[in-house]
Amino acid sequence: MSNSALLIYNTPRFLNVRLALSRDFVLANHTSRCPHSVINTEPALLSNVVGPLVLSKKGTRWDGSSGASQNIVGGDGLFFRTDITFKANTHNMASNSIHWFRKGLRLHDNPALQEAVRGAGTIRCVYFLDPWFAGSSNLGVNRWRFLLQCLDDLDSSLRKLNSRLFVIRGQPANVFPQLFKEWEISRLTFEYDSEPFGKERDAAIKKLAMEAGVEVIVKISHTLYNLDKIIELNGSQPPLTYKRFQTLISRMDPPEMPVETLSSTLMGCCVTPISDDHGDKYGVPSLEELGFDTEGLPSAVWPGGETEALTRIERHLERKAWVANFERPRMNANSLLASPTGLSPYLRFGCLSCRLFYFKLTDLYRKVKKTSTPPLSLYGQLLWREFFYTAATTNPRFDKMEGNPICVRIPWDKNPEALAKWAEAKTGFPWIDAIMTQLRQEGWIHHLARHAVACFLTRGDLWISWEEGMKVFEELLLDADWSVNAGSWMWLSCSSFFQQFFHCYCPVGFGRRTDPNGDFIRRYLPILRGFPAKYIYDPWNAPDSVQAAAKCIIGVHYPKPMVNHAEASRLNIERMKQIYQQLSRYRGLGLLASVPSTHNGNGMAYSPGEQQSGNNTPGRVLHIAGRATCKRERESERDTEGDDTLTTSHKLQRQITETTTVHGNQAGMKSLLDISN
Repeated sequence: MSNSALLIYNTPRFLNVRLALSRDFVLANHTSRCPHSVINTEPALLSNVVGPLVLSKKGTRWDGSSGASQNIVGGDGLFFRTDITFKANTHNMASNSIHWFRKGLRLHDNPALQEAVRGAGTIRCVYFLDPWFAGSSNLGVNRWRFLLQCLDDLDSSLRKLNSRLFVIRGQPANVFPQLFKEWEISRLTFEYDSEPFGKERDAAIKKLAMEAGVEVIVKISHTLYNLDKIIELNGSQPPLTYKRFQTLISRMDPPEMPVETLSSTLMGCCVTPISDDHGDKYGVPSLEELGFDTEGLPSAVWPGGETEALTRIERHLERKAWVANFERPRMNANSLLASPTGLSPYLRFGCLSCRLFYFKLTDLYRKVKKTSTPPLSLYGQLLWREFFYTAATTNPRFDKMEGNPICVRIPWDKNPEALAKWAEAKTGFPWIDAIMTQLRQEGWIHHLARHAVACFLTRGDLWISWEEGMKVFEELLLDADWSVNAGSWMWLSCSSFFQQFFHCYCPVGFGRRTDPNGDFIRRYLPILRGFPAKYIYDPWNAPDSVQAAAKCIIGVHYPKPMVNHAEASRLNIERMKQIYQQLSRYRGLGLLASVPSTHNGNGMAYSPGEQQSGNNTPGRVLHIAGRATCKRERESERDTEGDDTLTTSHKLQRQITETTTVHGNQAGMKSLLDISN
């Protein structure tokens, strides 16, 4: 430690502190509003000397890099002399920070972003966009548009704090080392990513940062809970039933409260160096720049961004009819349309904090119900999202059937032609085609509509793998993310989490009950507008005169049904029954002890009884074999009963490897099954 003299001169706006060290000549301006840090340094004159400047009546103390003063630099103004103490203190050293945005595209409740600005001299917020990936990925134009709108909104919010978003072209592993060096970075922060690919990517970046001497700070804020703690509480295995998941989180502390929104106060003296050509180098690109043809592209039904998300959550909580009893609104035709209170895409991209939503919901419930303990069912889809994140976090094969320890290996058919008809809304079933048209046009469909088209593609009618449907949703669905998308498709196809395969959505009756007049179909399939409500769900049954009057001949202007639903669903239920009987036999679990016969006396597939109902209990429609009418029953939206052993095939490693075949009108079905270790 050594002492040296320091000269300070006052002007009305700032204190100018000039120091000279043995190795470097340092010039630093210290504003009077920021008495605990040094900012606005001249890079050409400053080299590795950072630290807080503490002012007091006794003088000035510099806690920064070690060194010895060689000379005194004076200036105009009011001078006084004091002593300066040099002390190496890396804990208090001001840093140059990068905050890396991935999900979590917001300034509210962003603890990693707060860590980036805490005590920092400079902050640069970056988002990586690989132009090659944009041109080669299977993400549709609606998803890209939503993302770019999120980035534009984020940049706009940062501008209000005299900062900017840096959209970096390239891949993080290739670009970060250069940025660390060029920007003299000492701290990197980002939000924790629970998905296996994200964890692998982040581990590689942490290694690069460590090699560059950069501190890395990671914070959890995309999920309500620390998923690793849930798994630890469950004996180091992810829970595979929702009931078990609820039991585990009920034993844990509540989610952490949201942190304060980033503001100029929190920014303090932290600044963002912005060059004159920032827009050219780091601006948010347009869809055209990414290679998309936007001619004829309709305006976005779901505008992206944090600003829109925060507006929507207030609308969401103001819905008087729903808030009064905290019940799911009754399903009707309007439920199928995009709502100005919808939140799912904003939660997926992190424009809206799940913790903010959780606690706003909690506060409102307590206010209305006058109770301090809301039930877990209040949080509905938030907890289902959390459940799938937990199930996926340790399973890199979660989005695959092969090699996925929790997924039943079902011998699905490979039928590209049938898959294309489903994806392109050409099945010949107006209810299914209207849903798929809405998905392609707007990037969103109601969750019960998702159930209907997923069941139709997989175990209901076409017997095509859930992986194929998952890929289409990944392309088109704004709120699709890896964990929830894959988990939902496994569940809906009865490949995991849910074994009640004898429940099957009718592609005629379900829609008819929801929207008897067929307004939803007329909106998205205008070719069918002329059909009366009686035939709009099954126009192939309309007399020729009705088809002519509607100016739509089935088989000419609109396709005939691609399958006989009653027959296809009957055979597929039998297939699923045989598969689960085989699994029961080899596991000794008796999975199908309560499974009914495929038909009762009236030829109807039916449920053995209602399941335990919770907050999410939509009506389920079951097909009537041989007829196009359906029976509506209620069951739990998710299977909240059962034991983890029912789906924990990784414990036994026994899976189906050969095909189940159906030959014409055979009285029986021959199953070729092999359970291998």
